[in-house]
Amino acid sequence: MADYVISCCSTADLDHARYEKRDIRVVPFHIVVGGDDLEDDIGVTITQEELFRRMLSGEEAHSSQVTTGAYIEHFEKILLEGKDILHVTLSSGISGTFNSATQAKNELAEKYPDRKIVLVDSLNGSSGYGMVVDAAADLRDEGKSLEDAAAWLEAHLQEFNTWVLSTDLTFLIRGGRVKPVAGAIGKILNICPFVTLTKTGSLTVAEKVRNKKKAVGRLVEIMKQRAKGGENYQGKCFISHSDEALGAELKAQVEKAFPQLAGKIETFLVGGTIGVHLGPGTAVLFFMGEEGSVRDF
Repeated sequence: MADYVISCCSTADLDHARYEKRDIRVVPFHIVVGGDDLEDDIGVTITQEELFRRMLSGEEAHSSQVTTGAYIEHFEKILLEGKDILHVTLSSGISGTFNSATQAKNELAEKYPDRKIVLVDSLNGSSGYGMVVDAAADLRDEGKSLEDAAAWLEAHLQEFNTWVLSTDLTFLIRGGRVKPVAGAIGKILNICPFVTLTKTGSLTVAEKVRNKKKAVGRLVEIMKQRAKGGENYQGKCFISHSDEALGAELKAQVEKAFPQLAGKIETFLVGGTIGVHLGPGTAVLFFMGEEGSVRDF
């Protein structure tokens, strides 16, 4: 049995069953909706449907990252079990949680000099971040040491591909990802932007496609171009969504284009924190690129 624990934040957008099955410890972000401070606990405190209903009705919503104090409490429970920790964070290009986790690690180092906390910046978000965490659990279960697992992740982070398809620009405009004038025109023309992650883990608009059906098709083409092995890709493939029909259509198209993935694609709901920023009408595709590949954004 491994002598260390895999840990992450709720923004990894997996589900409770997955975390429990893989023995992954989770510390929650918070979301504030209409003045209510709620834990982002994957649909327990507030369902995705209720969150979007309130957002679309005009209630202000924003997210609150894990504080240094919350990290200290989370980490200390594990350290008291006599376990070391491999904690993977949401991308530092999206959130300041890596810095908060670092502060917590440094404070606990004096109190627990015989224990180790190793941090990895996932450079990813939502279930792409979840894929990095899931890979960490694979490495642990294969018998890799904490240091070797962390080193493998660091060496391969650029291969984790994340492609966000948004069919509703409302909350991308509110969050400043899309300029208001461009967003207004985009709504009229039914433009669907693809948002992806840069080398440093920040978000950028990579392409814009007109109409939802064409956008799904284009996303599948992007995967054909970038996935390890092309159409013979056999690695992990996750889809997270805030639109069940859109997520199902994307899954069906990917399975059709990649025969080796039939029945193997895993789908998850976009969590509260990511949902606050992306809103409804979103599907996100995650897969592994060629070994040694680097994001070109």
